[in-house]
Amino acid sequence: MEGYTFDDVLLVPARSDVLPSDVSTATYLTPRIRLNMPLVSAAMDTVTEARLAIAMAREGGIGVIHRNLSIEDQVGEVDKVKRSESGMIVEPVTLSPEEPLSEAIAVMERYHISGVPITNETGTLVGIITNRDIRFQVETAIPISAVMTAEHLITAPLGTTLEQAQDILGRHKIEKLPVVDAHGCLKGLITVKDIQKKVQFPHATKDGAGRLRVGAAVGVGVPGIERAEALIEAGADVIVVDTAHGHSSAVLRTVHEIRSRYDVNIIAGNVGTAAGAEDLLRAGADAIKVGIGPGAI
Repeated sequence: MEGYTFDDVLLVPARSDVLPSDVSTATYLTPRIRLNMPLVSAAMDTVTEARLAIAMAREGGIGVIHRNLSIEDQVGEVDKVKRSESGMIVEPVTLSPEEPLSEAIAVMERYHISGVPITNETGTLVGIITNRDIRFQVETAIPISAVMTAEHLITAPLGTTLEQAQDILGRHKIEKLPVVDAHGCLKGLITVKDIQKKVQFPHATKDGAGRLRVGAAVGVGVPGIERAEALIEAGADVIVVDTAHGHSSAVLRTVHEIRSRYDVNIIAGNVGTAAGAEDLLRAGADAIKVGIGPGAI
């Protein structure tokens, strides 16, 4: 019996008229999601959570958050990806001035951010708290209003471009620029890090709001549909109906139900036959996971 290793195989070089810089690896994951790097990370609990999903999207691919989590925890992972960077953060995390300083510290740690806008009950921007404000604070039970920056806030009006925002940030030597409407209500947040990331990762997979794209896996039946609803609400760009055998009545019903309720990209699988792929497409899937292996166990 003979076997071969990679060292036994050689690809013979041939003439090429194409330069590497001229090659595009861009493709479509679904008709509405374009990837610059045709790689999707597996929806496995040993593979994809927020950290990998962020890294995948920054390089032009996409990650799929696994479903071996509570709905709340999986939604949290999706939320981390969607909030990790943006052209303008449309719904930034905010706190009220009455909340304790400990809550601001917890929010910054949870989302890996260095500052939080402070708004009142009407949504009006009343201050901002950053690491600089809390760095030497020992007492964390005091209200945020006691340490936040409330005067001489630098803001920008709705419609401010990233180029204009970069100029304002540089001129005032600040890292966060709240965007407010004519009434002073907070409508968004632009940060230095987001502008830098746009330059650092030019091929990133982003949605129409400039946020990184992310997928999330669900199971079948009512639990799968309820999970899908929460994930779509959190901003998941694609729902993956993820099962070992995708050519089954339960998967087909789940795909059809999600498609009838929500305008969302759907991937379904896994299948190993043309008939399975055709049935999933008829049920409403935008893309199919192909290939049934022995699994990881």
